[in-house]
Amino acid sequence: MTLDRELAHVEAALEARGFSRWDFTLDRIKELLQLLGDPQRSFRAVHLTGTNGKTSTTRMIERLVRGHGLRTGMFTSPHLEDLTERIVIDGEPIAPERLSEVYREIEPLADLVDSGSPATLTYFEMTVALAMAAFADTPIDVGVIEVGLGGETDSTNVLNAEVAVVTPIGIDHTKWLGNSLEEIATMKAGIVHSGSTLVTAEQEREAMGPLLRRAKTVGAKLVAEGRGFAVTAREVAVGGQQLTVETRAARYEDLFLPIHGEYQAHNAALALAATEVLLGAGEPKALDAQVVGEAFADFTSPGRLEVVRTAPTVILDAAHNPAGMEAMTRAVEEEFNFRKLVAVVGMLADKEVDHMLELLDPVVDEIVVTRSTSDRAMPAATLGKAAAEIFGPERVTVLPHLSDAIARGIELAEEADDVYESGGGVLVTGSVFTVADARKLLVRRRG
Repeated sequence: MTLDRELAHVEAALEARGFSRWDFTLDRIKELLQLLGDPQRSFRAVHLTGTNGKTSTTRMIERLVRGHGLRTGMFTSPHLEDLTERIVIDGEPIAPERLSEVYREIEPLADLVDSGSPATLTYFEMTVALAMAAFADTPIDVGVIEVGLGGETDSTNVLNAEVAVVTPIGIDHTKWLGNSLEEIATMKAGIVHSGSTLVTAEQEREAMGPLLRRAKTVGAKLVAEGRGFAVTAREVAVGGQQLTVETRAARYEDLFLPIHGEYQAHNAALALAATEVLLGAGEPKALDAQVVGEAFADFTSPGRLEVVRTAPTVILDAAHNPAGMEAMTRAVEEEFNFRKLVAVVGMLADKEVDHMLELLDPVVDEIVVTRSTSDRAMPAATLGKAAAEIFGPERVTVLPHLSDAIARGIELAEEADDVYESGGGVLVTGSVFTVADARKLLVRRRG
């Protein structure tokens, strides 16, 4: 069997299990991991939750830890290109043949768990088990693990990680996490365990309360943005930004981060603080300044204000909720100088569509509405009607196929080249799935 066919076989087997089931419980994943010998206990762990910025911060922490000579494993979700992206060992996605081997080892044990449960293990639960097994077999020193949804009842919360990291919390996934910041933060606070250190970004008061209560209840230490660390200087630079971060342990000056957005500067500060705590075994410890500079200088974050084409510039950003959309539009206004900007937008049906479109309205000149391949995607016609109410019909084009929508967006943006010196740009956004589909069309695959 070829590598592509092996990977396709594993993906098909996982997809057959279903992507989600909302009777949140850790019973099945715990039973499966126990049968595997509890591989999650074989390495130290940093566990991340939050509403926005999780994946970028996870990638930053992994790069910083690896730069300091430790062998790393990283688990993120969802993927943009293929399943191997979710499980990364020493900075490289797991090889398809290795993923297939681990799946074959786990599959009979998963079947055993399924046979004694009223519900089978899901796609996500299986990918968590695959990651833990692969990390233990390598073996790694440190796992940097992003939650899938929420925190307390997420399948990754089998780690009892020594460092729990919380990125900014906003309103999202209200159907499962709650309708208020306090309810959502309470669920996310569940990744903080006895003896751990909570490292948190700056939070709204309503979200910070549950985090502080959880830390006090379990006896966790606290390192919080604004008191334990901060971005003290930042300026836009060619191809990214230059920043200075101060922590309890050190001052890191003139760091070049080759990605856009003020929020990414705060993600970098959060990552630095978390890595200091990890390497200091619970207390902030100054990192090697040269390693920090090198780690940030070559950092990438696919699908996060990612420029994938020029003339016209095409940007991909996976903003999928109001907080993400607000941060993204602010960054576009601050760091790009388009005279005409066209948005290509596809959203999921369960999102705050009107609010996200309202945030996008002042930033873009025209919008091309489409849909992703996700089963949860809002039909283009429905999204088009919502967009017309906000943008006005004359600024909205509806094209159900993403390839057609991107092509039309580029055509519209190119019109600016004949009129304005600065030219036009295309922003593809609205959901992770839309950006993932766009990357398949616009970005050459690895290898």
